[in-house]
Amino acid sequence: MSNPSLAPSRYQMRNSVQKAENTVIAKGAVVTSGKVIAEQTFGFWTSLFENHHFRLVGGAPLNSFPLKPAAVNRSVMATKLNEIGLFRNRVYHNEPICFLNNRIDFAHVQRIIQTIYDLLSWIEPDLVTYVNYFDNINSKIAAGMTL
Repeated sequence: MSNPSLAPSRYQMRNSVQKAENTVIAKGAVVTSGKVIAEQTFGFWTSLFENHHFRLVGGAPLNSFPLKPAAVNRSVMATKLNEIGLFRNRVYHNEPICFLNNRIDFAHVQRIIQTIYDLLSWIEPDLVTYVNYFDNINSKIAAGMTL
């Protein structure tokens, strides 16, 4: 975490781990790797697919997606994760997500949903079934399209 190649990111990952440790301590818990991992943000995980972090850990983050197509490399994965992150930020900040000019258009939302389901299936196909059980977004899209 102190490798000089991480200086351009101002040691973001090291700082993120230290922040997580401080949060665990503030909760009165014992710091364990599991608790530090649980405290990490989506941005932390996506940053593992940035060139400098990815090289430093020897490409290990791709091992989290054992069922991914062979053509999916670090760059493709980084793009997909960044798209999901940008979409998540738009939702979190209450920005419009379903408009194209002056009309309702859910195409981008549907692409992001498909990307999320693709990533889940590359981790474990049963995750798709599990998440789909709770997912009601398609009914919300259908309702939105009738407006």
